[in-house]
Amino acid sequence: MRKYEDGQDRKLMRVICNRCGRALKVENGYLKEYCFAADASFGYFSKKDGAAHHFDLCEECYDELVGGFAVPVEETEAAELL
Repeated sequence: MRKYEDGQDRKLMRVICNRCGRALKVENGYLKEYCFAADASFGYFSKKDGAAHHFDLCEECYDELVGGFAVPVEETEAAELL
């Protein structure tokens, strides 16, 4: 869950992990630790037609989530770190 400062620049103020509720480190409008951000837009043939969901997970919650997958995530090495 992300909270932004009101105004034209919409500076990032706070990021909360939607799973555990921990506040992630934000300094001067920049996230200073890893955060998995997910966006899903549901269309036809779903039970959520027209809905859009967004959530954020800290790295620990992300690891727990993917650790329970029946088919492991595909892991490759990133050519460039952002």
